[in-house]
Amino acid sequence: MQESSTPLNQEVSSSRRNWLKNTALAGVAALAAPVIDASAKSAAPAPAARRIPLAVSTYSYWHFEEKKYPIEKVIEDAARLGFDGVEILHRQMTDESIPYMNKLKRLAFDNGLSLPMLSIHQSFVQPKAEDRKKDVAHTIRCINLAVQMGIPAIRMNTGSWRTVKRDAAYYKDGKEPAIQGYTDQDAIKWCIDSYGECLVAAEKAGVVLAIENHWGLSSNIDYLLEIYKPLSSSPAMGMNVDTGNFVGNPYPQFERLAPYATIVQAKTYYGGGFFYDLDLDYQKVADILRKANFKGYISLEMEGKENPATAVPKSLELFRKVFS
Repeated sequence: MQESSTPLNQEVSSSRRNWLKNTALAGVAALAAPVIDASAKSAAPAPAARRIPLAVSTYSYWHFEEKKYPIEKVIEDAARLGFDGVEILHRQMTDESIPYMNKLKRLAFDNGLSLPMLSIHQSFVQPKAEDRKKDVAHTIRCINLAVQMGIPAIRMNTGSWRTVKRDAAYYKDGKEPAIQGYTDQDAIKWCIDSYGECLVAAEKAGVVLAIENHWGLSSNIDYLLEIYKPLSSSPAMGMNVDTGNFVGNPYPQFERLAPYATIVQAKTYYGGGFFYDLDLDYQKVADILRKANFKGYISLEMEGKENPATAVPKSLELFRKVFS
């Protein structure tokens, strides 16, 4: 029995070795397969670039006329035209009651729109500490309004000395001398300190304070960055870059600010501007934003005299063409 079983044992052993060898080879092939697939995938075309979302400011329908244009109508029109969001101008709100704010939030939600920014007015270029404190308190109140409406960002200003008339000449050179006895450096310090107070509340609320180049002290881009950079370590500090608020050639200045942009306000002037006219090359603006890898909202501010019913759709068509 023992002698006759030896060949059989050898045969079984040989078969087992072959099975182990084949199994090992199959395992190596299985491991190699994903590597081959991954290599093939890497050669596939890159995904299409993400479309930049477009919002419209309620200001586009109301330029501080005596009768306010209802924000509800802006939201409905924005949805009909195909915008992605609506930026709310604080001064255009009917009131600050919770039912009214909830109504706006629900209307935007029902229409598939976001509310990316609340634009407010405040100034920290004020020599009296008590005056600056009032605008800090105003800002904190507006942070709470933004939270109630589910708005993640607030447009902020530096403020201005208000020593010159806001006429055509001012919008050309932006020059504004300081109040006697003070300097621009004083105002820069006031802005940094006041923003610092506001940022404490903004961080707790999860709301971004987006400082804008909005004339006054911020007409000087060096000043704007001098205020922004010491505060930029805060997760609540941001920047709103306005395409129409530059003194002189806008494109080099826009290029300097684009890397810091959290959101962009883009102006159009159909029918001639209410305050001044600009002929902006939005293809150039779009190229600068792509170079800066900007992915945030672009919010239309139509500041022309043409009826918004025609000027806003024209602006949207232009923006879709250059930003898509």
